[in-house]
Amino acid sequence: MIKVSDHAKKKVMELMTDDGYNPSTDYVRVGVKSGGCSGLSYDLKFDKEQADDDKVFEDNNIKIIVDKKSFLYLIGTTLEYSGGLNGTGFVFNNPNANRTCGCGESFSL
Repeated sequence: MIKVSDHAKKKVMELMTDDGYNPSTDYVRVGVKSGGCSGLSYDLKFDKEQADDDKVFEDNNIKIIVDKKSFLYLIGTTLEYSGGLNGTGFVFNNPNANRTCGCGESFSL
């Protein structure tokens, strides 16, 4: 399961609405792809439909879909939002990552 912090929830709902998505019916798609300075990077986008092999979660009133391949890398992850002086954006707190890069956008196992 993927969790969503309160601060991330507010920002997700705001961005979904701004982009023409409905937070109560549409999804946040979270995935993992090759790349980044640590080997794997996170992929985050909005989606209106789920595929047959997607895992579906809901936390803090946010619907999340994860493709089957990415799911194993993301179990137990919390999506947070940082708006501090060191940068603004979504942050993944992933207990499965052995190493992360300085910007927090990529990781390795």
